[in-house]
Amino acid sequence: MRTTPTILHLDMDAFFASAEQASKPSLRGKAVVVGGLGPRGVVSTCSYEARVFGVHSAMPMAQARRLAPNAAYLVPRFGLYRQISEQVMGLLRELSPLVEPLSLDEAFVDLEAGETAWDERSALLAGRKLRDDIRAVTGLTGSVGLAACKMLAKIASEQAKPDGLVLIEPGTERALLAPMSVRTLPGVGPATGDHLRRGGITTVGEIAEAGEDELVRLLGKAHGLALYAMALARDERPVVAERDTKSVSVEDTYDVDIHDRVRVRMEVQRLADRCVQRLRGAHLSGRTIVLKVRRYDFSTLTRSETLRGPTDDPGVVREAAARLLEAVDTTGGVRLLGVGVTGLADYTQEDLFAQAQAQAQAAVAEGAEVVGPEPVEEVVEEPEPAAERQWRAGHDVRHVEFGHGWVQGSGLGRVTVRFETPESLPGRVKTFRVDDPGLERAEPLPLVARVPPAVGEG
Repeated sequence: MRTTPTILHLDMDAFFASAEQASKPSLRGKAVVVGGLGPRGVVSTCSYEARVFGVHSAMPMAQARRLAPNAAYLVPRFGLYRQISEQVMGLLRELSPLVEPLSLDEAFVDLEAGETAWDERSALLAGRKLRDDIRAVTGLTGSVGLAACKMLAKIASEQAKPDGLVLIEPGTERALLAPMSVRTLPGVGPATGDHLRRGGITTVGEIAEAGEDELVRLLGKAHGLALYAMALARDERPVVAERDTKSVSVEDTYDVDIHDRVRVRMEVQRLADRCVQRLRGAHLSGRTIVLKVRRYDFSTLTRSETLRGPTDDPGVVREAAARLLEAVDTTGGVRLLGVGVTGLADYTQEDLFAQAQAQAQAAVAEGAEVVGPEPVEEVVEEPEPAAERQWRAGHDVRHVEFGHGWVQGSGLGRVTVRFETPESLPGRVKTFRVDDPGLERAEPLPLVARVPPAVGEG
């Protein structure tokens, strides 16, 4: 087992909310909540200022509004968050070839594999430099944990929050873990935690005291042995670089249940197109199309169809999703729809463009009766009428006269915009008709201004 603290865990601080504060000067130092704003929305991330009021991730948005009625409530801008994440992951890969991303804002790094660190001093230097580089490149802060294994490195980064660095010195691990809740250990969720509590075990130290045999009796051999080892600060899990993507999917939850069957079909086609866009963006194709339907009573159904080969053709994916929908009863109403692709590959079989038609023709040739939806026509997205444009709170806009800004809110035919940029002072607020021809959607601006190279530099 490794004894030097050369496993690094990075966790960006309140990532989505911090990115919004960095891009909107008027929100810096204020309570910001990012998530779905509809009646069924939940909090994705909130700023530390909002946490003072008791708001936290995964909380129903309605409850968050009751706790912090004066906070800024914004819809996520995942495009911006992915751009920032790519910048951060690039900095991590400069430290080591072994980088294991866990999400957009979290990753493990094996510093020893990159010969970046080999003892406590070099690990601390690498951690400090990483935090400085992240701030310089993105304008945001991240907390860094350093330890001899992944479990301890993650615990260290939690202790470092916000905007800090903690190194767990070799030899101090068991004393550090002993008073902590059993829920601190990986793999201990609510059910396992309750099971241990009924056995009189609530802290990591009590797991160690209970012994290996008792843990196996309570949890079974595999789970019991693994948990006992972690309680002794032993975690042999390696840092695994770039875990393979298993699937690509998109889904939407609707504020009001959808009862109209035609609307459901249209939503499925739209989701299929978005799924293919994401698939092509990752330079992937897939063989199995998956439809997810959550009905009015919260029952969730999944249906799948495996094609003859991988595809990234929108027509094929739409037709497969439409066929799957025909087998699902939606008469009571639908609250969530999703379309996904699994069985991923990095190539596409060229003859799949007419796969659905070929299958139908083969069935007819064999004398079978073909039952299914009408052929799905190519969907061409037309520009939405100006009066129907949706202005989402927090999203970027540009006005021909006032420049770049972001939507503070909209309703009753009006949209309110604050005009400011990441580099400006807090900006002024203007209100427009939703169909104002001078107002249009815009792309997010970089959080940190790109400094042009000096004359003579390459």
